[in-house]
Amino acid sequence: MAEKNLTVSSECNHQSKSHSACISKVPIFNHLENEQMDEIMQTVRPVSFKKGELLYRAGEVSDSLYIVNQGKVKIYRLSAGGKEQLIRLLLPGDFTGELALFHEGTHEVYAEAMEKASICMITRTELQQFLLKFPSISLKILQEFSSRLDTTEKQASRTAMENVETRLAMFLAETMDKAGTQEFILPMSKKDTASYLGTTPETISRKLAELEKQGYIKQKKQKKIEVIDLDGLLLV
Repeated sequence: MAEKNLTVSSECNHQSKSHSACISKVPIFNHLENEQMDEIMQTVRPVSFKKGELLYRAGEVSDSLYIVNQGKVKIYRLSAGGKEQLIRLLLPGDFTGELALFHEGTHEVYAEAMEKASICMITRTELQQFLLKFPSISLKILQEFSSRLDTTEKQASRTAMENVETRLAMFLAETMDKAGTQEFILPMSKKDTASYLGTTPETISRKLAELEKQGYIKQKKQKKIEVIDLDGLLLV
């Protein structure tokens, strides 16, 4: 009996640490006091998803906030012809489903785990209560909305105005900046990169080879890229 109690206690401690790590990664929560984050942790529900499994699909009721604790999640639309358009890539600390905070409705996009993913979920009702109790969360959410709107506008502008090589060069530069190092692993497959940049996987492969031939980058094994000449890459 004592052994069983010890096992249950160990599982509870593991879940508590997992919840804490999840909340502390998210910009809309990590500015709060420890006691306030502890209160939010009590409402978090952990869910695991396998690679390729959907967190939600377009048309389903939107009633929760999904926070990525571990793994990667892609957000995408499907065209009338079934073609996938990648909108955003979520990494640990990122979240989706935030529109459910403001009105009842359905998802307009799909959210899919790109690898085994650990997700923390908070329902609309619970989160709305926290917004009233901790107003600073609302400001953080507005800041995130502003950032996403800016990113979406830039992405749309690039697709309409710039050629594929320039879009790819900017994507590599931005990925390097996020990684904080000249050598980094591409965050998504060539298929997903092509979807995000509005082109084809074959074109991505060809343009990467051209950028390497021009001396701007070096392709390595396991999707690794090293930026050799950032200034030159930004002028492509």
